[in-house]
Amino acid sequence: MIEIADLVKTFHHGSVNEVLALAGIDLKVKKGDFITVIGSNGAGKSTLLNCLAGSYGIDSGHIRIGEQDLSHWPEHRRAALISRVFQDPLLGTCAPLSIEQNLAMANRRGRIHGLGKGVRRADRELFRRQLKQLGLGLEDRLRDPVGLLSGGQRQALTLLMATLIRPQVLLLDEHTAALDPKTAQQVLALTVQLVAENHLTALMVTHNMRQALQLGNRLIMLHGGRIILDVGQAEKAEMRIEDLLQKFYSVRGEEFVSDRMMLV
Repeated sequence: MIEIADLVKTFHHGSVNEVLALAGIDLKVKKGDFITVIGSNGAGKSTLLNCLAGSYGIDSGHIRIGEQDLSHWPEHRRAALISRVFQDPLLGTCAPLSIEQNLAMANRRGRIHGLGKGVRRADRELFRRQLKQLGLGLEDRLRDPVGLLSGGQRQALTLLMATLIRPQVLLLDEHTAALDPKTAQQVLALTVQLVAENHLTALMVTHNMRQALQLGNRLIMLHGGRIILDVGQAEKAEMRIEDLLQKFYSVRGEEFVSDRMMLV
């Protein structure tokens, strides 16, 4: 479904600040895979998602989704195939527009917009049904500006917008990290529900190893821009957090003990 071959990405090429962020990534993702992606800071996790989404150009390698080679497609062209939810709840929505206007834009992803009416009656009924499943009462606030919502409400709305038109790939870049623990759990539960109900192919970056082991059917670990661990459902089910830590010990040494970003 997704095939990434020998993907290389360098920042600040040729300068004293040159960083090899992705050092020849090879990854095949089957349709319906829900992959959790872990690794220390600077391992290449977000860079991998940015290259998939087209936010970053690549130095070399190939990115394919199905029969289509996306390696050099611009970001806006990939939007018809790929949806994304960012860590910052403010990035996925337009604050001055109403909830229904934001959903209307999401409902037209990948289409020619034209000059038709922004929100039609049929759209509004669809939006109410979809919002009701969030359990946040947003179905009764369709015309409220999104800027009035809390961070958790906005992230839940962003997640719904990202899956309203079923994407071929859903990218989740630490999308609960900026939320308080209770809200993060609610958004995470909604994520699992939407991925399962829509049979989505998803990659979720997380610093939380417990989440990485509990969620999805596959786990990959990055270090130094390379995949150093790739385990499927059966093997992942037998792993403990200590096993993941040990893998890091083998490539980083005892310095990992002080890596506070790897939450357990």
